[in-house]
Amino acid sequence: MLRVSGLVAGYDDVVSLHGVSLEVESGEVVTLIGANGAGKSTTLRAISGLLPARAGTITFDDVPITGLGPDRIVAMGLVHVPEGRRVFAEMTVEENLKLGGHCQAQGAAQRLRLEEVYHRFPRLRERRRQAGGTLSGGEQQMLAFGRAIMARPKLLMLDEPSLGLAPKVVLEVMEAIRAFRAAGITVLLVEQNANLALGLADRGYVMETGVMVRQGPACDLLHDPQVRASYLGARAGAATQGAVA
Repeated sequence: MLRVSGLVAGYDDVVSLHGVSLEVESGEVVTLIGANGAGKSTTLRAISGLLPARAGTITFDDVPITGLGPDRIVAMGLVHVPEGRRVFAEMTVEENLKLGGHCQAQGAAQRLRLEEVYHRFPRLRERRRQAGGTLSGGEQQMLAFGRAIMARPKLLMLDEPSLGLAPKVVLEVMEAIRAFRAAGITVLLVEQNANLALGLADRGYVMETGVMVRQGPACDLLHDPQVRASYLGARAGAATQGAVA
């Protein structure tokens, strides 16, 4: 579904990605893990058209998208939920949601999509007239998810969805990702909590300083001694069991 080959990108005079390649097949959950500054978020920004690629190719559903603008990429079904949720604080929950689907649906189709989002995230229905900026962190993350769903994604790219959330809310976020998969939405997940990410994913990639250094089935990466030592920590076994349960 998504093919990235030899991707080079960066900011101003600094090259952050050095020939990154990855693949995501339809129906998969694939995760990128690595330390802060490894290039994970930059990879998502380049794929979604927010950051221009300096070299390499990106294809989605067998269509080249390298150089396309973010609006055209979203219209194709590749939707990016950035780090930090980025809800519009002064707009209501429902206004935020409608904005997410403005390119895809109006009128009756938009109302149907809203109902789908409210069914999946009942708290958003309860707070639909509330300003987005007054929601809790977890509710804002659900709003960001709902806004993305309004665009009818084939593939969702999620950037650090658990960042700054309480443990109970993190579990809710992970359950939402499982629900996306069950609904047929492919997921490319960047997540600092490597234990949870690999517990959710089918396959994973490990990034270091803008380069992919490891890849494979998520279960293999969970038991890879170097990955465990670098990213999973001493409590990896217990945390992993909780993520998979």
